[in-house]
Amino acid sequence: MRIVITGASGNVGTALLRRLGADGEHQLVGVSRRRPPATPPYDGAEWVAAELGRPDVGGTLRQAFAGADAVVHLAWAIQPQRRPEVLHRVNQDGTAQVVEAAVAAGVPRLVYQSSVGAYAPGHGCTVDESWPTTGVPSSVYSVDKAATERIVAGAEARLTVTRLRPVLIFQDAAASEIARYFLGPFVPRALVRRSVLRLAPFPDALAFQVVHADDVAAALGLVLRERPGGAFNVAAAPVIDRAVFREIFGGVGPSVPPAVLRAAAAVTWRARLQPTEPGWLDLAAQVPCLDTVHLENLGWRPTHDARDVLGGFVDAISRKAGHAGPLLHRAPRAPGAPRAPRATRSGRTAS
Repeated sequence: MRIVITGASGNVGTALLRRLGADGEHQLVGVSRRRPPATPPYDGAEWVAAELGRPDVGGTLRQAFAGADAVVHLAWAIQPQRRPEVLHRVNQDGTAQVVEAAVAAGVPRLVYQSSVGAYAPGHGCTVDESWPTTGVPSSVYSVDKAATERIVAGAEARLTVTRLRPVLIFQDAAASEIARYFLGPFVPRALVRRSVLRLAPFPDALAFQVVHADDVAAALGLVLRERPGGAFNVAAAPVIDRAVFREIFGGVGPSVPPAVLRAAAAVTWRARLQPTEPGWLDLAAQVPCLDTVHLENLGWRPTHDARDVLGGFVDAISRKAGHAGPLLHRAPRAPGAPRAPRATRSGRTAS
């Protein structure tokens, strides 16, 4: 198959290239804002430079999608959270551009990576894919995910649409990227370790899920092969609650009410001490847990236990793990240093 992957140099994109490239059965095209280095797994794909949300990107996408058997849309902006209009442009407008280009190019299948964040509040519930995808209004991320669910739904009469709704996605290679997005420059990575987190406050009511990027890539590979339409939840067991958190880290801190944690997040956000807007805590406190029976009936099973995923990811942050590439790199680009070169469709660089 000829498979075009938007956001192919990111967390899940890197895992998907590893998986599909290992098969050696597909012609892979990666779409990203900046071209990654010609090292595994990126060297197994043709690269196209495209910045979603720009008004002139449609033609580039249509050309990239021409002759594709499937488009996998993974591209998503997390930062800058202080400029939600930029996030809306990349995430909502960019998704609309991907859908329009796929339809115009005659692509028969669109696989879209949505999120647990698209779901309506359902604290304490375990839900299947029929739960409403109206989002958590106070979370910018959730608003965008809910909006993009509506955008891709509008294309279902013109091509087959498959939606994956994963929970938090971790892998060692993404540790530095995710730490930059959510911790910022003022939180020493050495503090993100098991011996410190065992003292972290954890509300009694909080429960969340995680999944390894390789297991999400396996789910994507499965739906590409089996070609189902509809939505599929993606999560690994067990659910992370206070008891499981204590098991992973050897202890757990006091049960602070979520409202107190949100207030602290809001103060540090306004003081620009950290880059994570407080709506993320609203999302964590309100989203339901996910039932994955629908995906399991298709043949998917996670190979990573959620306890190992979370504990290993914390270890990876503390040792500043990362991966070569424009997103997963271990350290931020030094001031004044040149950006990675952009790639043309032919693979040549462009200024």
